Amino acid sequence: MTTKANPVEGSAVYPLGSRVNERGHLEVGGCDVVELAAEFGTPAYVYAEDDMRARARAYKEAFAARTDDFEILFASKAAPFTAAYRLFAEEGLSVDVASGGELHMALRAGFAPERVYMHGNNKTDAELRYAVEAGIGHIIVDSFDEIRRLDAMLDRPQDVLIRVTPGIKADTHSYIQTGQLDSKFGFGLEDGLAARAVEEVRATRNLRLVGLHAHIGSQIFELEPYVRAIEALATLADDEIELLNVGGGLGIAYTAEDEPPAIETYVDVKVNGVRRVFDRVPRILIEPGRSLVGNACVTLYTVGTIKEIPGVRTYVAVDGGMSDNLRPMLYGARYEALIANRANQPADTLVTVAGMHCESSDMIVRDAHVAAPRVGDVLVTPATGAYGYAMASNYNGVPRPPVIFAKDGDARVVVRRETWDDLLARDVE
Repeated sequence: MTTKANPVEGSAVYPLGSRVNERGHLEVGGCDVVELAAEFGTPAYVYAEDDMRARARAYKEAFAARTDDFEILFASKAAPFTAAYRLFAEEGLSVDVASGGELHMALRAGFAPERVYMHGNNKTDAELRYAVEAGIGHIIVDSFDEIRRLDAMLDRPQDVLIRVTPGIKADTHSYIQTGQLDSKFGFGLEDGLAARAVEEVRATRNLRLVGLHAHIGSQIFELEPYVRAIEALATLADDEIELLNVGGGLGIAYTAEDEPPAIETYVDVKVNGVRRVFDRVPRILIEPGRSLVGNACVTLYTVGTIKEIPGVRTYVAVDGGMSDNLRPMLYGARYEALIANRANQPADTLVTVAGMHCESSDMIVRDAHVAAPRVGDVLVTPATGAYGYAMASNYNGVPRPPVIFAKDGDARVVVRRETWDDLLARDVE
């Protein structure tokens, strides 16, 4: 049982610089989150802006210490909102988009088109046309049909990468594995489809094959599969390959028990892996998302109902749930919980944090230890910066939460809270 009176100090789960202040409240980005809840309401996503910048810089510094030919792409599906795009553009990163909508946001936020890489296993003609007209730097082709469609709509050269399925199964949840042979993504190595894709791209009029891409999954702690993925790509590469995108996927700490590799270790494995198997080392690309934003954010809730079933369980119901964090329901993701207005009190009460939605599966944290909860408490779940906002919905007619950036004791809204009227905005009378 967890009874630590200050679970925030030294924790890898909370944003960098988080602390419990003199009032016994959680602080993020120098801001008292209890005060933020009163000012902006709950639920709310609160990001420590300096945390995001620090992680971007850690990736850049780790690469710069090992090679001078690299590129870091923000995998924007993890946190697709304008302020995040703009922040990482300011930090000198490139960007990975996986839809026309993400492309639109990235461009509007200030990413130069040549620093945009477009993914997607089923890109529409409209999305490809938008990418071409915007003049984006690279398109990652994912099917033979796409190769033909993209070439047909071009009247100029377009740099492309081929997405390769290396046949490697990472040790993570099956829903976020992407590198195994049986995958909807990319061209398989084992079945010869990747080699055939190389031939087809090189036979086109307008596509210029400049690189290979492989992504084996997400929330990965074991680094050895990355080495095997690089070795697999080497069997397909030749001297014309200029870029090697070895994916993202680095795991983060969602609970105190999680011990993901350090960014420096992760980068070291990828750089050394490429150097070991390539005679002529291409530019190395990676595409982190979760590890840039996941631990930078906490989600604030208000406790509404406490329901004790004697001898069974105590449910603490909050004013959000699967509409703002689908991951626990989608693939059993684990989180911690904290009573933010009594963060200095021992977490001596076992509860299950339940959402407000009409689904029995709407459980945010099962079997969490928190300080004895009370109606009206501000309850926080950390490590919600990746895929919480991205997967948010209006289930049960619930408006989506705001996104708050906190820095040096100041807070600003970067995505406003939806209103009930917003739920009607697209209706046609």
